[in-house]
Amino acid sequence: MQKICFVCHGNICRSPMAEFILKKILEENGRTEDFLVVSKATSTEEIYRGQGNPVYPPVREILEGLGIDCSKKRACQLQKEDYEKYDYFIGMDERNRENMKRIFGGDSEGKVSLLGDYTEHPHPIADPWYTGEFRSCYEDIRKGCEALFAQLSESAR
Repeated sequence: MQKICFVCHGNICRSPMAEFILKKILEENGRTEDFLVVSKATSTEEIYRGQGNPVYPPVREILEGLGIDCSKKRACQLQKEDYEKYDYFIGMDERNRENMKRIFGGDSEGKVSLLGDYTEHPHPIADPWYTGEFRSCYEDIRKGCEALFAQLSESAR
C-alpha cells in the first residue's frame, strides 16, 4: 500500500481538495485498496484547542458538486514523525515544500514534492484563500491528481 499525504498551509482548501479528488480517482479505477490518502497543514492557524476547522465552504461546494462528502474532514497539522508514516508528501507551492522540510528536518528519502510538478507544465497551485479562484484551483488540482495517479499506476507495473 502506498501512503500519500497532501499538504498545504491550513488544510482547509487545497490539500483536502487534492485528498478527496485523488480518492475519487482511485475509487473510479478500483484502486482504493492500494493507497492510503490523507491531507495535513504546515501551520496551526486552522486548529483551535485541538479541534481542526472543517473544509472551507467554497471547496466543500465544489466537492459536493462532484458527489464527494468531506463533512468529516478537519484540519490537522503535519508532524515530524509523519515522515516515517507516508511514502509521498505532496505540497501545493514552494512555501509548503520549505515548511515540510523544516518540520521534518530535511528530506533524506526524497519524499517531498509539489502536485503541479506531476503535470506536463509544472507550476505551483495558487491558494484560493487569497486569490478567490476556487474553480481554477480545482482544475489545477484535478489535473495534478490525474497526472499523479497515472505516474503511480505506471510505476506499479
